[in-house]
Amino acid sequence: MNARAIAIGSGAARPLRRQRPGVLPGFGLSLGYTVFYLGLLVLIPLAALPLRSAELGWSGFWETVTAPRVMASYKLTFGAAFIAATINAVFGSILAWILVRYRFPGRKVVDALVDLPFALPTAVAGIALTQLYSQKGWLGGWLQDSLGIKVAYAPLGIVVALVFIGLPFVVRTVQPVLEDLERELEEAATSLGAGRAQTIWRIVVPTVLPALLTGFALAFARAVGEYGSVVFISGNMPMRTEITPLLIMAKLEAFDYAGAAAIATVMLGVSFVMLLIINLLQAWQARRNGRLA
Repeated sequence: MNARAIAIGSGAARPLRRQRPGVLPGFGLSLGYTVFYLGLLVLIPLAALPLRSAELGWSGFWETVTAPRVMASYKLTFGAAFIAATINAVFGSILAWILVRYRFPGRKVVDALVDLPFALPTAVAGIALTQLYSQKGWLGGWLQDSLGIKVAYAPLGIVVALVFIGLPFVVRTVQPVLEDLERELEEAATSLGAGRAQTIWRIVVPTVLPALLTGFALAFARAVGEYGSVVFISGNMPMRTEITPLLIMAKLEAFDYAGAAAIATVMLGVSFVMLLIINLLQAWQARRNGRLA
């Protein structure tokens, strides 16, 4: 009896199996393709912004990105995006709750309408909102004459447009989490004497919060870069209703490519910081839910 047979019989060693090639490509090929694809479509274009803005030098860069007109556009763009994302986070989660927990006539129609901003061209959305909320529109004239509220060609109109295009991100992010939420947990809390407010705050909110933060981040990121639906309803008045993407387009039309790249670099940096903060909050909430489980 040879050594291999003795080893097998004694259980001291086992013959090595030949590894079968997997159906999907290996880790090395998949990782290489991913890095190549990500670098070609995302990293290289983003890296071109700071490289092009470096032509201005530090003093020229700082002077460009801190000009009064540019600062006013920053304040309006990020402020309106934050307000719109907050509104969507509140009312989008309520809409998702209604779609998941209640059955009513026309529910499927409402559910389909949520995705309308995804399919509708942003320019069409901007024209429709302008016609609706302008002084001669169906709602704009009544709001301005009766309540003194001006929507179109005002910062409020920008918020309305950003709420319109950002709502689906919150609804479609929160809705699957609510569908997977076990109602037995709510029933158990109720049987232990918890009221509706306590049940929502202690059971529903901790479960939905990570998805809600994700939806908020997506709505905020989309709103910061939105152009088509805002450019019509804002009026594009410098220092008042001029958003940063429109200012970048104006510099491009004036062949000031370095200045446009400088402003875009600032927007890119702020967006990265906001998304990083939100991702850290999501990670903290996930760890907190893991400890409570």
